[in-house]
Amino acid sequence: MEEYFGSLQNDECKIDSIAQSWSVISNIGDNDKKYISMESLENHLVDGENGIIKLLDPPFESGSLEPGYIKAYVPGTRENGGQYTHAAIWVIIAEALLGFGDKAVQYFKMINPIEHSKTKDGVMKYKVEPYVIPADVYGQGNLAGRGGWTWYTGSSSWMYMAGIKYILGFNIENGYMSFSPAVSNDWKEYSIRYRYGESVYNINVNSFSSDSRGVKRVMLNGNEVDEKRIKLEGNAGINNVEVYR
Repeated sequence: MEEYFGSLQNDECKIDSIAQSWSVISNIGDNDKKYISMESLENHLVDGENGIIKLLDPPFESGSLEPGYIKAYVPGTRENGGQYTHAAIWVIIAEALLGFGDKAVQYFKMINPIEHSKTKDGVMKYKVEPYVIPADVYGQGNLAGRGGWTWYTGSSSWMYMAGIKYILGFNIENGYMSFSPAVSNDWKEYSIRYRYGESVYNINVNSFSSDSRGVKRVMLNGNEVDEKRIKLEGNAGINNVEVYR
């Protein structure tokens, strides 16, 4: 029988987070299956005790599947079943795109390095810098929760994007500013200050709705913007923007 990665019939790698999250991010997955796939990910790959989101589970070790070089890693380390942080952040983005702001904020906070270093015990377990996004965090055995490689990973820019663009919903594209927040339902408001050329945009987002994503109204200097997006001007001085969810 032919074997596949990410199959329930496997002894190893029954689930892989990249397939789950990218079914949402790519918008290729069937609508119902997007929600089912993310629920499976939450049940099998989110490890709240150690504050990590695993790449896959169970790790490769002695089974017949041959995924390549990652099998050479100790089970639960880096790409072999630990938190590979690129993929963990894609999970956060997928949750935000589905409108699950509570989960997106929860997971963003959970994998934030500072959260691993709030107690002496946490510091002794994590063992790496609390102010740098790590490329990986170990996910199994007595090493679970220990940080791996730091400083060089491109996942830091993904973390920035997950927070600014997908959770706060602040997006700049083709000279326009638009908004699509996915924040916790208990957030009442938040503000952003954005400089564009010689202009300053003071943005206040009123988060009174439990709607999944999108906004109801956008105001620029007291005037409603019909398109709900704002054309950026580099010499427009100081501008006040009100966004209503």
